[in-house]
Amino acid sequence: MKSLNVLVLALLVFATLPVSLGQPAATNALPYPSPPAVLPGNGLAQHDFLYSGEWDTRNPMETMFLARGGKVIWTYQIPDKDPDNGQLSEFSDMHRLSNGDIVFAYKTGWRKIDQAGKTIFDFKAPKGEQGWTEIHTAQPIGMDKVMFMQNGTPAKLFIYNLKTGKVEFERVVKTKEPVDQKSVHGQFRNVRMTKAGTFLIAHMNLGKVIEYDKDWKEIWVTTNAPSVWHAVRLKNGNTLVSGNQHAFVREISPRDEIVWEVKDGELPGIKINGVHQAIRLANGNTVLCNWTTRVKKPDWPKIVQLIEVTPEKKVVWGINQWASPDLGPASCIQILDEPGMAEEMELMR
Repeated sequence: MKSLNVLVLALLVFATLPVSLGQPAATNALPYPSPPAVLPGNGLAQHDFLYSGEWDTRNPMETMFLARGGKVIWTYQIPDKDPDNGQLSEFSDMHRLSNGDIVFAYKTGWRKIDQAGKTIFDFKAPKGEQGWTEIHTAQPIGMDKVMFMQNGTPAKLFIYNLKTGKVEFERVVKTKEPVDQKSVHGQFRNVRMTKAGTFLIAHMNLGKVIEYDKDWKEIWVTTNAPSVWHAVRLKNGNTLVSGNQHAFVREISPRDEIVWEVKDGELPGIKINGVHQAIRLANGNTVLCNWTTRVKKPDWPKIVQLIEVTPEKKVVWGINQWASPDLGPASCIQILDEPGMAEEMELMR
């Protein structure tokens, strides 16, 4: 009987251990929640927008979508596998200019196309000494320049002049040590030049956003940005950052204080998985791209890909669009009915 009591006591102690030392958390076994039967807003008709997503490997082609008047009126595709080097390609950044041209990054390079989809310029990410580099940022600077981040060993930031065919600006960008080929993919996603001409660098594998001036001196930093995917300077001087797999969007003041945040668990009926781009609209609302982080492919159709929330965290628009048309995973969004021009850095994205 004594030995039985000891066994029972041992089992009770084991049951009180932290989940990480015992069985997996029960929530890991729960089915992915279905979205609300009716989402707020007017679906595809809420805004005109340009949309794309990373890693839609369900199909041999990756697709960028242009929606107007509630319908997809234009698409542009790239192959999953780059035909020149056999590496995975995916849409990681995109900007529609005021004349209809589009600049986008596709991991194995960046490209500028006209509104019909004809290539104006194509830059291929080179192979370094340790392996292939990656490009997940391509931001138009005026009509004739493009800033792009090249993940690599080392990582480098460039500004390329399309008219002259020359690099006008080049800087080595620090990343988490060791800087080796294994770290390349996790170095950066979207970085931005600000309207003031500074460089707002989302250091994904450092968990920091650092702002650099034109002489590459650090002038601002926040560490409230673990695994940061995207950072944008708002017109009020604050910085909007997205938390990738940490499933949040934060607005951070110049004093490095979190002044606003929305995260998983705060939107009734809608689960946030991982936030890629997050943009601020002129009306003060925030639109976030809710990617497929940690979600199995059979459950992807349950994901609400686009979510627009008010400052009070009320959802006013949601998109769950996995059929007719199938928009696929959400990484990048440009709302086309917003005032301002992408090439003049007037949009808060």
